Amino acid sequence: MRFMNDVDEKIDAHSYPATTEELVEAYGELELETVDGTETFGELIALLGEQTFDDAEEVRLTAYSALSEEAVGRVGYSDRDAPGLGESGHEQVSF
Repeated sequence: MRFMNDVDEKIDAHSYPATTEELVEAYGELELETVDGTETFGELIALLGEQTFDDAEEVRLTAYSALSEEAVGRVGYSDRDAPGLGESGHEQVSF
């Protein structure tokens, strides 16, 4: 995902385990580009409370999971996915 480009390199180089507090202090001001503007790395990981991370991938997944709906663009939109359970989908079109 493009929005983490600047952060990825830094969190990959960080030594682990690391706490939320340590990561916010080191990289909290880095801005992440989203569809709806920017959010800081510190804002994202702090939303989920104090944690200890074992590696960079865990930090990355935490940041992704903390993104707001506004950050992803059209909520629920997909031109490829089948409808979810309880949703009615589009009628099949045959060409």
